[in-house]
Amino acid sequence: MSGELEQILLQLTQPDNAIIQQATAQLKLAFKDPAIIPALCAVMTGSQNSQIRQSAAVMLRMRVKKHWKKISPDHRESLKAVVLQAFQQETEHTVRHSLSQLSAVMVKHETPDRWPALFTLLNQSTKSNNPMDRQVGLLLLSKVVESNPEPFKPHYRQLLQLFGTVLRDLDNPTAMYYSILTLTAMTAYTGTEEMNLMRSLIPTLIIALRHLIKADQDQASEAMEVFDELMESEVSIMVPHITEIVHFCLEVSADTTLTDSLRVKALSCIAFLIRLKSKTVLKQKLLNPILQTVFPVLSAAPPPGEEDPEDEENSNEDDTDNESPKHFAAQVIDTMALHMPPEKLFHQLMPLTQACLASDNPYERKAGLMCLAVLAEGCADHIRTKMLSSMLQTVCQSLSDSNQVVRSAGLFALGQFSEHLQPEVSKYCAELMPLLLGYMSALNQAKIGHVTKAFYALENFLENLGSEIEPYLPTLMETMLSALSNAENLKLKELAVSAIGAIANAAKEKLVPYFLPVIESLKGFLTDTRDEMRSLQTQALDTLSVLARTIGKEVFSPLAAECVQLGLNLTNAIDDPDLRRCTYSLFSAVSTVSPDCLNPHLTAITTIMLLSLKSTEGVTAHLEEDKTFVLLDDDDDDEAQGDTILDEEGTDNVDPDIAGFSVENAYIDEKEDTCDALGEIAFNTGAAFQPFLESSFQQVYELRDFPHEDVRRAAFVAMGQFCRAQHKVWQENPTEADHQALQKLLGVVLPSFLEAVHSERERQVVMGVLEAMNAVLKACQGEALQSPGRLQEISQAIRDVLKKRTVCQDGGGDEADDEEQQAEYDAMLQEFAGEGIPLLASAVPAETFQPYLNELLPLIMNKLSYTVADRSFSVGTLGEILQSLVNVSGGRACAGKLSNQLLPVLVAGVRDSDSEVRNNSVFALGALAQAAGPLVARYPSIIMKYYPMMLSLFSNLLSKEQDRRVIDNLCAALCRMIMSNMEGVPLEQVFPALLAHLPLKEDMEENKTVYSCLAMLYSQKPALVRLCLLETQNTLVMLLRDVAQRHSKEFEVAMKSLPAEQKMKLTGAVSQS
Repeated sequence: MSGELEQILLQLTQPDNAIIQQATAQLKLAFKDPAIIPALCAVMTGSQNSQIRQSAAVMLRMRVKKHWKKISPDHRESLKAVVLQAFQQETEHTVRHSLSQLSAVMVKHETPDRWPALFTLLNQSTKSNNPMDRQVGLLLLSKVVESNPEPFKPHYRQLLQLFGTVLRDLDNPTAMYYSILTLTAMTAYTGTEEMNLMRSLIPTLIIALRHLIKADQDQASEAMEVFDELMESEVSIMVPHITEIVHFCLEVSADTTLTDSLRVKALSCIAFLIRLKSKTVLKQKLLNPILQTVFPVLSAAPPPGEEDPEDEENSNEDDTDNESPKHFAAQVIDTMALHMPPEKLFHQLMPLTQACLASDNPYERKAGLMCLAVLAEGCADHIRTKMLSSMLQTVCQSLSDSNQVVRSAGLFALGQFSEHLQPEVSKYCAELMPLLLGYMSALNQAKIGHVTKAFYALENFLENLGSEIEPYLPTLMETMLSALSNAENLKLKELAVSAIGAIANAAKEKLVPYFLPVIESLKGFLTDTRDEMRSLQTQALDTLSVLARTIGKEVFSPLAAECVQLGLNLTNAIDDPDLRRCTYSLFSAVSTVSPDCLNPHLTAITTIMLLSLKSTEGVTAHLEEDKTFVLLDDDDDDEAQGDTILDEEGTDNVDPDIAGFSVENAYIDEKEDTCDALGEIAFNTGAAFQPFLESSFQQVYELRDFPHEDVRRAAFVAMGQFCRAQHKVWQENPTEADHQALQKLLGVVLPSFLEAVHSERERQVVMGVLEAMNAVLKACQGEALQSPGRLQEISQAIRDVLKKRTVCQDGGGDEADDEEQQAEYDAMLQEFAGEGIPLLASAVPAETFQPYLNELLPLIMNKLSYTVADRSFSVGTLGEILQSLVNVSGGRACAGKLSNQLLPVLVAGVRDSDSEVRNNSVFALGALAQAAGPLVARYPSIIMKYYPMMLSLFSNLLSKEQDRRVIDNLCAALCRMIMSNMEGVPLEQVFPALLAHLPLKEDMEENKTVYSCLAMLYSQKPALVRLCLLETQNTLVMLLRDVAQRHSKEFEVAMKSLPAEQKMKLTGAVSQS
């Protein structure tokens, strides 16, 4: 049979389709004969044609991979012998490579202990004195270990010693390459006993990589992935050598003679190290060397006649495949901003940035602006409080630069500032809007690539303007509607549609006059089925979702059912992940306005959404070589389908043909948005969603381990939404079945939240988990803490975050922590944890929570000596805790016990230089008075000590405070004091002072407190209230006008209940200007 088989394989190499098709049919027949295995073995060892030998090895590998169980034991044993014999006698590298891949597949089934001859060959060849034998042995070793690393664990120590020798053989770079690949495969399985040996290899590894770069840059680029694997699996191996690793990576990054791929690997390795070990990077004084290398990369001009990818006219701003060193240099600075204390970073970074901004070279000016742009997210507080004016001035000046490359970078920076430096950046509206509107006035003349960047800046700025947008609304909408009607360029229409969404976010119901023409345009785009309309349709769905949430229920509700049908029609007609993603967002937006419109379609909606969560579409396997025979083995025997997936152990998850996987961003975004939408729809549709809750939860729950962090975060958030949805259903219909369903759900979700807080590596995911857990605690209260030990577990998780003991905080690391200075996002993570404390305090009796509160309070109070943001968080959290204690059993007594400890802290906060700290301190003192005030009957000394001092403090502050929000909170704090203990307040002096500062101007949430106090005083001290109001009639009129404006419907109802004469007087007073 082997002679015929060789002839068939030879025909497959002919450049004639008819011959290839005939040979393929013959081969399929041959594969049905059990003798195919020995026949292929004979060809693999005996053919004179190396291409045929390689083909036979590939065919055997496919046969083994899919049908190992069907191969007879005799054939298996002979195959094991033949493959090793062939490997030893083979002289062609391509055939050896295929033989090593065949061995790798066999190792998946025949573990090394059942194949002693493989070990013997590996031992002999890797230790051979002949360099070529060693190289070939290391090739085989790398493939079999990559295929199944775990069975080789008992030999890791021996292998590491071998690599120590091979990596010093600098004259054999290919052997070094195979050693490093094997080392990479082993890393994830390395135990503590091999750690020290591995650690000692790092300096040798760096020298080997240097030599490999000179020999073969592509192999070196692949070998450098060993650092990624070490950082992913066991970064502590690298820590002692971090200086050498960083200097090596900087050397590679700076060398412009090397390939982009190699330089990008080096820069991304530096960024990864900064993410994981920023404190070590700072401690080893590596910040300056990194910046000195990164800045020249960031500011390099492209080759003559070329442009940077983002500056090309046809560039797509959504294109994330920019794998240039310049792009990764900016990422290094972005990572520093997110993971280093701003004070330390800015001290060394700003001189370099300012030198770039002042340069005559446009690409250096661009680099300076890109640097400012990427700092905005991670160092937002620092920039907002210390540098915003000067940085904005720099960016604004760049918008009139003579070079378009610089102007584009300025627009990008302005967009980043607008996104991350709110609300302060919106205060520069008068200066920035004319500049941005100037760009809009020349839409048709400018190049679309540049216009895209102008729209990016405009959108981000408009989105957060709120009512400040009103004067610009007519000009903006005229420009956008004109672009929708007249622009020939579809990209320009898409940008205008997107901008309308941003305008709607700010203008809300003020956009109603423009609603009809906008909706007509959007409908036109959404019903046009041409392929070139796809991107515009996606954007139209996005903007439609924004309008549903912002334009007002009365205006949008009539369209709700039509929107749902439109979305379903689009998902049925068009297979596109972006379109599906935006359709799901539209469904969730409609659920906030008109949930009943979704109910009839929930079966269809959940079916397509769950398919999006399950789908592996967009996952691309990168094959190692061109597979000529992939189709041959697909359907060679239908009855064999049963064993194509699982081997004896039940797993077959590593395919040696596959070098790696990548997932298209569109499919990641689809999964993320599907989770977000599903959670919101479940909550808003309530009982109607019950039949779909379990299947939806199951699918979302499985994504908590998804490789991409955005999907993991969205899955955790959706799990929290499902808990809140089930709680709402139980509250509306309190049956035992619904209660059990809620407890079952909480019993799965809360432990998975707590596990993620401790073990998840991505800080953003942990922040999402803490936020979701807080939302569950707020909604479910005591129900969330029914399980024994749950209160302790959540308190422990909060404590661990506040003490920086979790994995994403580099917890339990080997560095002393400089507690005072940390990255802003690290502080933000702790704030999310701190927000859980008052929620726990309000969910259980104070006596139950007191032991945990005693442990947590010092951690919150420790932050009082740090940054403004820390002080604000600390006193704000204390205030929220005190307010929570007001309404729980034993809460007032608990607040009374805490008052001695908290009062000095809060009094100091009232005198702080920062208005937000003062504001939060005033609120906290009011909450303390509200909680502890009624204890006076039992503990009269409390009132004697505290009330007069607090009143004096407030009186002093009220006389000089300029910040309106602080004044509003002072009014509310006085009201809390009055309501808590009227006898302790000299009302004759305090009440007129209070009235003089009403109505509230900024903190409208406190209106409830103020009006409750006025109502109580009027019922208990009517003479005093009448006297004061007569003396301050203007205040009374202003209060009435304020109520009439803010609560017009309720005010009208109240007016109708009055006698005609009083109604007339009141109407006259309110309507007078």
